[in-house]
Amino acid sequence: MGVLLEVKNLSTQFNTESGVVQAVDGVTYEINEGETLALVGESGCGKSVSALSIMRLIPDPPGKITNGQVIFDGEDLLTLPDTDMRNIRGNRIAMIFQEPMTSLNPVLTIGKQITESLELHLNMTDEAAKDRAGELLGLVGIPDGRARLDDYPHQFSGGMRQRVMIAMGLTCNPRLLIADEPTTALDVTIQAQILELIQEISRDIGLAVLIITHNLGVVARYADRVNVMYAGKIIERGNADDIYGNPKHPYTLGLIQSVPRLDQAKGDKLQPIEGMPPDLIHLPEGCAFRARCKFAVEKCATEIPPLTTVGTDHIAACFESDKVKM
Repeated sequence: MGVLLEVKNLSTQFNTESGVVQAVDGVTYEINEGETLALVGESGCGKSVSALSIMRLIPDPPGKITNGQVIFDGEDLLTLPDTDMRNIRGNRIAMIFQEPMTSLNPVLTIGKQITESLELHLNMTDEAAKDRAGELLGLVGIPDGRARLDDYPHQFSGGMRQRVMIAMGLTCNPRLLIADEPTTALDVTIQAQILELIQEISRDIGLAVLIITHNLGVVARYADRVNVMYAGKIIERGNADDIYGNPKHPYTLGLIQSVPRLDQAKGDKLQPIEGMPPDLIHLPEGCAFRARCKFAVEKCATEIPPLTTVGTDHIAACFESDKVKM
């Protein structure tokens, strides 16, 4: 598999009345063709902002991409003219946004919202676009897709609305699908169905997928590789087996230990991560996780730990990574 997307030293900030929020701070990663990569971390760590930066959807002002490259299929998206970028959005790169009820337009039919990109990017006629939209609704598990094109978002359940969002993302056969919290507000059974659907479609058409979530448990069985993000930085990266079986950053370990396990002994309590995420306007000196970390040493107070190799294709940003064990 070749590399489809390379994000290099990406930084995005927001100017607010209280100061500059460094939402994404020097993030680097890559996604291979046909691969499913997970970006995991607490709310506010910069996951969604990094995805919006890839799509160049950061509102300016107050936001601004201040540094980095986003190389997709050999082109740096951050240097493209706006017209070229509009041809890529929804066409070669698609995005499923959080909360389908707020992402879908309540006053437009589902059919209108799906066919819009088909007519814009593929120059389909109205009838051909409706036929394709009906096929897509069937592909994502909505029965009688053609007949439901005249329905409005409120006529679908939460899980069905999320399936509509996936269908919208697949309209132009993209090469990369960014799924931002695709299972938010859905019950666990529907969560599994949606993730299984995304995985199945990825395998069938060779689609690369970037799944953004705060829940490590959600992506345990679906991701090939995992990036763990904290305070705007990636602090650990590896394949899914290494991240779940042999985490090397205290934050990753804390995320895993805070999720219920089927093999957990009766009476064992979950181990929450104490404290709160840092203020991105006034980040502490040294390691941003130090105040919440039980492995912290004196060095952590003054130096930011770099990403270092801790195994095959496994890196972590921790001075005490050799002491972090499940």
